[in-house]
Amino acid sequence: MDLEKQPQQPVAPAGPAPAGIRASDADRDRIADILREAMAEGRLTAEEHAERVDLVYRAKTVGELEPLVQDLPTPGGTARQAASSYGYGPEGTPGPAENLVAVFSSSTRKGRWRVGGRTNAFALFGSVEMDLTEALFGQRLTVINATSIFGSVEVRVPENISLRGSGTGVFGNFEVDTLESADPEAPVVVVNGYSVFGSVEAKPKRGKLIANLHRQLRKHLGH
Repeated sequence: MDLEKQPQQPVAPAGPAPAGIRASDADRDRIADILREAMAEGRLTAEEHAERVDLVYRAKTVGELEPLVQDLPTPGGTARQAASSYGYGPEGTPGPAENLVAVFSSSTRKGRWRVGGRTNAFALFGSVEMDLTEALFGQRLTVINATSIFGSVEVRVPENISLRGSGTGVFGNFEVDTLESADPEAPVVVVNGYSVFGSVEAKPKRGKLIANLHRQLRKHLGH
């Protein structure tokens, strides 16, 4: 008796390797090739190329590799598909805004710290400095309300996030260098407020990319 053959089930195509998968030598070489072509096209300086290649060969997982080329086209000029590679920390319960106050003094936040969803910065005859270039964004949208009266509020962000803002300077300066990241998953920082006989400035810090910081953060946390 002939046995009826069962129809063969189609095999689903393999998708991209999950971010937590250990990177292979081929994965690292693929990323290194993209970086090399980007430098040849003038998209990266020699210094930026060397920095990223060093991170490539130190990377242990695929998730550590992809952010290094997130702002670059694939070989041949094809636009890279956006990926959620930023790995935002777990969302905490909503709480009060963080307050940075400088009255006849100075207040600074910089280094490796967790940015809340809302921060109030107030300077009266003083200065407030917020450096977000090494910060961990626990959420995609961060709002900074800045007020400067005879003082200054300065915000520095990585080059590859989105930076927006709205404000007024009364006998003073309110300046936000607007950025729009090519990656739809990149953090968004919004700076609002006003200055009176003072200044509020929000600008990118040259050479600082948030994608390059995730490996360092995981190392710092012991992961």
